[in-house]
Amino acid sequence: MKNVKRVLALIAAILLFGMYLSTLIFALMGNPHSTDLLWASIACTIVLPVLLYGYLLIYRLTRHDDQNDQKKES
Repeated sequence: MKNVKRVLALIAAILLFGMYLSTLIFALMGNPHSTDLLWASIACTIVLPVLLYGYLLIYRLTRHDDQNDQKKES
């Protein structure tokens, strides 16, 4: 489980870095749609960490420890 958390944290860090980079690129573009793209990128930069935190919280609440279940049965 510890390795899975590390891999997921690395993926999240890469996604956040990509969103920060895209935010910078969209801010510097002269395209008429760049403002919309900039706001979408900023929204994703905020929403992604919140969703990841929520998923981890739900996982912790719904996780069943096999070792704890075996101790209760003994």
